[in-house]
Amino acid sequence: MESRGMKKWRPFATMPEQYIGLKEMITKQSEVAQPVLTEEQMEQMNSTLIEALHTNKQVYLTYYKRGQCITETGFIQFVDSLGGLFIFIDEVFELKNKMRLSELVDVRFA
Repeated sequence: MESRGMKKWRPFATMPEQYIGLKEMITKQSEVAQPVLTEEQMEQMNSTLIEALHTNKQVYLTYYKRGQCITETGFIQFVDSLGGLFIFIDEVFELKNKMRLSELVDVRFA
């Protein structure tokens, strides 16, 4: 008698929409609301950003994106407080990332 092998699992792989829907549901469940920062926290982050820019110190940046708080390590290259933007270079891929100051949740020296 010949074994059916992996053919018996094929019917379950014919519904990729189901897997996409399940992945979306899991992602939605892990979303968090954007933290609300106090004026003191924003001033502290601003001074840390400026100091990191002038001394070229490495920082941990925590920012909010699509329901997630993400932390990256990098160097601050440019801060535009009037425009609400800053540019940092991440440590891993050494890519320039442009980001809004409003997305920033926390900044700490590495």
